[in-house]
Amino acid sequence: MTDSPSRPSEEAVEAAILDVASQPGAARTVTPEDVARSVATGPDWQSLLPSVRRGALRLAQAGRLVLYRKGKPVEPEELRGVYRVGLPSEEEG
Repeated sequence: MTDSPSRPSEEAVEAAILDVASQPGAARTVTPEDVARSVATGPDWQSLLPSVRRGALRLAQAGRLVLYRKGKPVEPEELRGVYRVGLPSEEEG
């Protein structure tokens, strides 16, 4: 099998996104890099960024996460470039 043991599942990535975003003392939003570093088992956390983006998009489409671009919420289908993620506020969700 070619699967690397250091490759987390899509579900594990989604759980990590929610975990990092909800940690006490966390900023209102977190970067995809923060999430990737939290699930990486080695120094190659950058290879996890596409999985983090896919997970963030799925969670945002389900209403469990808010995507931010330039400090403003953005719809999942409109996400381009650099982004941050955060949990929905009481008013949003």
